[in-house]
Amino acid sequence: MTEHFEPSDVDRLIPRLSEIMERAMKAQASASTIAERLEHERQRIQLAGGGVIDRVAWQADAKRLEGLTDAVRHALAEIADMGGVTKDIGLGLVDFPHVRAGRTVNLCWKFGEDAVRHWHGLDEGYANRRPL
Repeated sequence: MTEHFEPSDVDRLIPRLSEIMERAMKAQASASTIAERLEHERQRIQLAGGGVIDRVAWQADAKRLEGLTDAVRHALAEIADMGGVTKDIGLGLVDFPHVRAGRTVNLCWKFGEDAVRHWHGLDEGYANRRPL
């Protein structure tokens, strides 16, 4: 059975949730930068019909990317353990199930907000957020 949250429940989680989401957002941004660099290098080598590669740098980037990916996964698992569902790492969106007027909806928190102030239906998202 799914746990349902009251806004005050989510508000108590926000300090820890903010720390976790900030960590996830930074790791995601760094991982994207490294992945783009590796893809650019792969394309350069392919277009050149092969070529010289700095294997040490490539392996270091690949290892760093793996570590960052693991960090994001771990952060998302921490949020899930708190009862939240991460919807968008880039925006820092997390939903928490809530009962409103007899139906289950999502409380919608965005990174940087000091309290949960919005909700939306289960089949809706951030664009349909409504004030509590």
